[in-house]
Amino acid sequence: MKRENLGDFVSIVCFKGVITGMEDALGEKATAIALIAAGRTRGKNLTNSLGLSGAKISVEDIASKLDRALGTNGTRLCMVDKVERTDDLLKVYTKETVCSSGEEEGSPRKCTYTLGAVWGALENIYGQRYRGFHTESVLRGGTHDVFEFKTLA
Repeated sequence: MKRENLGDFVSIVCFKGVITGMEDALGEKATAIALIAAGRTRGKNLTNSLGLSGAKISVEDIASKLDRALGTNGTRLCMVDKVERTDDLLKVYTKETVCSSGEEEGSPRKCTYTLGAVWGALENIYGQRYRGFHTESVLRGGTHDVFEFKTLA
């Protein structure tokens, strides 16, 4: 059913309430696992809907397409500034992530759902498995929330 008046979006306050409620009920580690898995499913579904599954596109094009879908003109999950690729590593530079929103400087909060969404998108685009990590945070002095994805053998 479509929400005629409210549309497709919900506030960050409500989304963060889901996260903290899950942490209270399940614990921090189980919640992180669940949110990353949910994000990966979202990323896969997103790239399928955009026709990007298995696409042979540059990292610059991936960055702009993910930013368009997830950023200001999309769902507003995060902004994707750039994607860098080396032999077995993809680095994605994001900002204004939903996970960091409202958090105080120095907070240990990790971007779980957002990491998962980008992770699932990249796996679906490249048809490869990755191991993902949140390596830099705007909450701890970084200019971006940086996600690194290492290719699994």
